[in-house]
Amino acid sequence: MSDRTTIDVRPRVLVKVNTRHHRRCLALFMVIVLAHWAEHLVQAAQIYVLDWPISEARGLLGMPFPWLVTSEWMHYGYALIMLVGLIALLPGFTGRSRTWWLVSLWIQVWHHCEHFLLLTQALSGRTIAGSQEPISLVQLLIPRVELHMLYNTLVFVPMVVAMYLHARPRADDAEKMVCDCAHSARRDS
Repeated sequence: MSDRTTIDVRPRVLVKVNTRHHRRCLALFMVIVLAHWAEHLVQAAQIYVLDWPISEARGLLGMPFPWLVTSEWMHYGYALIMLVGLIALLPGFTGRSRTWWLVSLWIQVWHHCEHFLLLTQALSGRTIAGSQEPISLVQLLIPRVELHMLYNTLVFVPMVVAMYLHARPRADDAEKMVCDCAHSARRDS
C-alpha cells in the first residue's frame, strides 16, 4: 500500500446516506420531524384552543395510546432518533448549510441531555428539585408543554434553514457537495 492511499473508515451505509441517498434520507428525516411536530401542535391546540386540561391533552397518538404521553422511553427515543439523524446526515452538508445544521445538532444535544435526565429520573424513581414527577433543568423555569414546543422550534428552524441553503448552495458550496442533492443544485445554478 502506498503512502498516498487513504482508507475510508466510515461505515458504507453512512457514505451512501450522505452521497447518492442524501436527498431521500433528508426527506424521510423531515417526515419523522413533521410527524412529531403534528403531535405537539395537536396537543397545544387541545390545551389552548379546546381548553382541555393538560392531563387530557395527549396529541394524536396519545388519544388511542395514552401511555405514550407519559412514557419517558418514548420521548427519549424520539430525542435519540433526532440526535442520530442530525449526526448521520451531517457529512452531506457543506458551507453555510453545514453551519446551520450544526446549530440544530448542538441544540439537539442539549435537548437529548434533558430527555436523558428525565428518563434517568423515571427509571430510578428519584426526581430533582422535590418534584413529584421527572423534571428537566429548564423545566424548572418553563412548563413542560411549552418547553418542548420551544426545544422543537429551536432545533427545527436552523434545520430548515440548513436544508434550504443545501438545496440552493452558492457556487463554492456546490463544488464541495458530494451528495445527490448536488446534481440538481448545480443544474439550478
